[in-house]
Amino acid sequence: MYISNHFKKYKQAILRLPKDTVLTKEVLLVDDFLMERSGQLEMYYAPHNEYSNPSAKVVIVGLTPGWNQMRIAMQEARFGLEEGISDEEVCRKAKEAARFAGTMRNELIRMLDALELHRYLTILSCGALFHEQQRLLHSTSLLRYPVFVSKNNYSGTHPNLLSSEFLLKTALSFMLEELKPMKQALIIPLGKRVEDVLQLLVREGRLDAEQCLWGFPHPSGANGHRHKQFAYHQEAMRNRIKALF
Repeated sequence: MYISNHFKKYKQAILRLPKDTVLTKEVLLVDDFLMERSGQLEMYYAPHNEYSNPSAKVVIVGLTPGWNQMRIAMQEARFGLEEGISDEEVCRKAKEAARFAGTMRNELIRMLDALELHRYLTILSCGALFHEQQRLLHSTSLLRYPVFVSKNNYSGTHPNLLSSEFLLKTALSFMLEELKPMKQALIIPLGKRVEDVLQLLVREGRLDAEQCLWGFPHPSGANGHRHKQFAYHQEAMRNRIKALF
């Protein structure tokens, strides 16, 4: 399902991107793709979170697309436009290529398999969620479009997402729009910053706490505490999955 009309606005700029070369920040973090600016915070366009899968059984929520995801999504979108496929198909392909790309995806799969989620989905491994069983998965971000601080990936701390009116308002708006039709799905917030926002929605009565897999660490290699955090919450997370399915 195609979420918004933003892609149409940025379509021609994507088609003008240089071909046969790896896209750089000098090419993508420019005014042509700038959506909003608040102090040192800048939100740029990327197409992969424009595609939603409301019938998914698993929803994985990150903080915001990082630079690597943005680059891959924009390159994939340019290829799709050159092929002449529909806007919705362009965004779907960009999502499939970019979501949790690289070693982070491998770590995410490892942790999900350790929780035995694949058993409840009747698949051999959660790796299938990123390949032949993508119909079971919806991935998104609190901040749907990439947010940078001085052209560096936003980590959720400087400024704190909950204390930034711009970021919190944006995150709540995006989450309410995307999660509303997914009443039966297992929602997996990646890390404390994402969890804080979803818990705010729970306190406001706009999200069912029983849907959420609390305590799941962010799978990035930059999170040096992820193994300890995962081990500490593992039993509770397994019980939550069992109860939901």
